[in-house]
Amino acid sequence: MVTEIAYTDLLIEMLAIPALSREEQKRSDFLESYLHNLGHAVTRIHNNLLVGNPQLKDGGPTVLLNSHMDTVSPVEGWVSDPFSPIVKGNKITGLGSNDAGASVVTLIATYQKMHKQLQGKVNLLLLISAEEEISGPKGITSVLPKVGDLDGVIVGEPTEMFPAVAERGLMVLDGEVLGTAGHAARNEGVNAIYSTLSDIEAIRNLQFPKQSHWLPEAGAQVTMISAGKNHNVVPDVCRFVVDVRSNDQYGNETLLELISSVCSAELTPRSTRLKPSGLPAEHFLMKAIHTSNFEPFGSSTLSDMALVPFPAVKMGPGNSARSHTAGEYILKSELDLGVKRYCEFLSNIKG
Repeated sequence: MVTEIAYTDLLIEMLAIPALSREEQKRSDFLESYLHNLGHAVTRIHNNLLVGNPQLKDGGPTVLLNSHMDTVSPVEGWVSDPFSPIVKGNKITGLGSNDAGASVVTLIATYQKMHKQLQGKVNLLLLISAEEEISGPKGITSVLPKVGDLDGVIVGEPTEMFPAVAERGLMVLDGEVLGTAGHAARNEGVNAIYSTLSDIEAIRNLQFPKQSHWLPEAGAQVTMISAGKNHNVVPDVCRFVVDVRSNDQYGNETLLELISSVCSAELTPRSTRLKPSGLPAEHFLMKAIHTSNFEPFGSSTLSDMALVPFPAVKMGPGNSARSHTAGEYILKSELDLGVKRYCEFLSNIKG
């Protein structure tokens, strides 16, 4: 069996196959065939590709390597074809090269190199997932029930190979305040906009005193408001939207409770599933970070780590600032560093 793969060539081939979220089938076909040719049995769930045996219990921890194959739509600023990768010296330009094609191919290379070496010490799994950019139901959440409990997860995202040990969560709330319609000229009714102002002010003044070691403080911002149909009618309904950012000190459910306690409005979360995370100090992944002399940090950007209910680290080649931009690129040297650091990290895991 091949132990080393040409991950730079793999990335270039992969980038030439469009894979917008929910449209990953052709890229998934390509990667499934590639993994089969390497000698791996692949379990395909929708467009997600799982390699390894989750049921294998040989004394070591089960660790999942995960990154996503899908991309956002290209922005208008591209001057070249985003689906025709350009290689110039050390630089590979193409949509999804940085986020997260580089992580996909380096994790495949890492799995290929390490899964045999780690046998009996770590049960290594590999998942190339879909629908990450939209947190879709046919992405990683459709796979996790089939793999059972995991001891640790490494999520590949562009972090310059620094390990993110915590990640902010996101929750969006829809608020609705009812009033009573009336004629504006006669000052009739109960104006729902005025009733909403006190809720907005209460949200603005909310304090979250518990501080996270890794992440910015929790926060809630009213970002949209709508009411009224005619200038001469006192509005009987006012609706508003709250953007809520959670952290490892204040989870989504806790923040929903706190915000609801200061509002008269009926608040409905669109979802509470994009949860914050924080890696425990005593976890074997954190110990491997310290043994590897990697510098941990907290991340404000969302990834599939928000959907993983297991201890997780986010780490991958590339720079987050390049993601979703025109002319997105990755450096070949960053791919090399990615494989090197992934392998070093896995070698230092002691379950």
